[in-house]
Amino acid sequence: MPLHVVPGATIDLHRKHSLAVRWMHWINFPLLFTMIYSGLLIYWADSIPASGHLSAVYRVGFGHWTLFRLFPQSWYAAVGMQYKVPNGLGYHFFFMWLFALNGIAYVAYLTISGEWRTLVPPLNDLGKALRDAWGVVLFDLHLRKEEPRRKKYNAAQKFAYTGTIVMGGVMLVTGFAIYKPTSAHWLTSLCGGYEMARWLHFWTTMAFLGFFVIHVVQVVMAGWNNFRSMVTGVEVQPAGRSGVEEVHD
Repeated sequence: MPLHVVPGATIDLHRKHSLAVRWMHWINFPLLFTMIYSGLLIYWADSIPASGHLSAVYRVGFGHWTLFRLFPQSWYAAVGMQYKVPNGLGYHFFFMWLFALNGIAYVAYLTISGEWRTLVPPLNDLGKALRDAWGVVLFDLHLRKEEPRRKKYNAAQKFAYTGTIVMGGVMLVTGFAIYKPTSAHWLTSLCGGYEMARWLHFWTTMAFLGFFVIHVVQVVMAGWNNFRSMVTGVEVQPAGRSGVEEVHD
């Protein structure tokens, strides 16, 4: 139902995103960017050829064979990010607490408010949810004409957004295992050891980058109305058209 029906109006305003979700969404954006940027400043020191220890974390390959290595020294030199490890450590170890608190607050809000029901894929019918998500992908790629059923989050978004919560948890756990490998040795061991924790931490970060690129493309494709709803909390629809699932501040 629209927020307020005005006789003769050509548009309706439908509530879409709560104030809490909007705040935590926009707070998370600069935090995640800062964490990734500072993490790259730290990783630079582990890929210096002269050190004799080219980490296997960046590379794509098998055993001693390497197909290609991510973020080589030539890349760091081109963007001017070399020799800044202390800066990276300082930023990373400060903003990680803000990133963690924002993520915990988000999960707590979804749980307490019950809004997780609109976000998490239905586990009791996971097969259908996966088929619906694949249908959304085909529609977005213009390989399917039938538009997915209109909800606050479509099936593909539910998997993607729930996945970011899981990835955030993995980043926090593996990050702490790297940060305190001695005092939290039990956690480091659960991650498969120090090098495995670094591997998981790095590739989860790459997955976040991939999600971010796809997310921005999807927002652009969805148009201004979708972006505006994450700023104002409401979505504009033609008068009389059924809106998305209602949420409350």
